[in-house]
Amino acid sequence: MKRAAAATITLLTSACSYQHYQSALGNAGADDRQFLILFAIFLAVCGIMYLAVIAFLIAGIMRRRRAGDANVVETGRHHRADPRMKTGLIAWSAVVSTGLFALAIASFFTDRSMASAAAHQKLSVTVTGNQWWWDVQYNSPDPSKILRTANELHVPVGVPTRIILRSSDVIHSFWLPSLAGKQDLIPGRETDITIVPRKVGIYRGQCAEFCGVQHAHMAFVVNVDSHADFVKWWDRQLQPAAAPTTPLARAGYHYVAQHQCSMCHNISGTSAGGTVGPDLTHLASRRTIAAGALPMSEGNLDAWVANPQMIKSGTRMPTIPMSAGQRRAVVAYLEILK
Repeated sequence: MKRAAAATITLLTSACSYQHYQSALGNAGADDRQFLILFAIFLAVCGIMYLAVIAFLIAGIMRRRRAGDANVVETGRHHRADPRMKTGLIAWSAVVSTGLFALAIASFFTDRSMASAAAHQKLSVTVTGNQWWWDVQYNSPDPSKILRTANELHVPVGVPTRIILRSSDVIHSFWLPSLAGKQDLIPGRETDITIVPRKVGIYRGQCAEFCGVQHAHMAFVVNVDSHADFVKWWDRQLQPAAAPTTPLARAGYHYVAQHQCSMCHNISGTSAGGTVGPDLTHLASRRTIAAGALPMSEGNLDAWVANPQMIKSGTRMPTIPMSAGQRRAVVAYLEILK
C-alpha cells in the first residue's frame, strides 16, 4: 500500500511539473506562430462581425420600442421600406463578403507557408505509436548513423524536421502544441508533420486520440537544442551502452541479459536485442519513464521494475518476479545507461 501511494503521488507530481511545457500559445515553432497569427486574424474579423450584429440587434430593438411608444405602427397598415435599410443591407453584405475573402486569403498563405517548410526538411525522424509509448528512429543515408530511442525527441533549433508517423496497433495522434499542430497515426498508413523550432527549450507532447486505457499516460518530451548540442547528443546516442563497473551493476547486467528483459528490449553493445519494447541503450539519459508516467529517478525506476502494472495498468510490460536484491541490481545497471 505504501509503494502504491508513493507511486500515485509521484505520478501526480510528474503531471503537474510538465504541465507548463505544453501550451497552444507557446509560439516556439514556425507552424505554431503561423497558427497564432491566423487565429488572431480569425478572432479579430469574427469579433468585429459579432459586435456589429449585436449592435444592429440592439438598434433594431430600440427603434421598435420608440415606434411603439409613439404609436407609429398601426394594425393593418403597410409602410414603404426605408431607403436607408436597403443601403445598410447592401453595405453589410459587402462587409461580410470582404471579411470571408480576407479569411480565405489568410488561410491560403498560412497553408503555403507550412507547405514550404515541409518541402525544405533537413532532418527525418520516424515515430511509431504503440500502446502506450513512442518508438523513435532518427533516419540517415548512412546506416551507421541511424539511431533508435523512445518517448523523447531531440531536434536542432531552426532546422525543418520531418516527423514520419506510423502506428503499430490503433489510431494515435501526435500533438505538440507548443511547436506545431496535430497529426494522426493510422495503422497501415504513413502520415507526417514538419516542425521548425524557433526557441531552445523543453516541450511536452501528448497522444491526442483515445487509444486505450492508458491513453492519458502516453506523453513525450521534445528537447530543442542548439545545433552544436544536437550533434553532440546524436554522437552520444550512437555509442553502445556503458559497461557496468561495480559488482551490483554487473549483477544487474547479467540478470537483464539472461532473463525476459533481453527478449523485449534492445541494449546496444550487449546480447539484449529485443524490439518489442523501448530501446534501453541510453535509458537513464531521458527525462521520464514509461512515456511521461514518472520522472526519471532511482526510486521511480525501482517502482517501475517492481510492478509496472501498478503504475500503468494494462501496459504490455509484465511484472517479473524478482527478489529485492535482484531488483536493486537491475536498477543499478539501468542507472548507468546514459
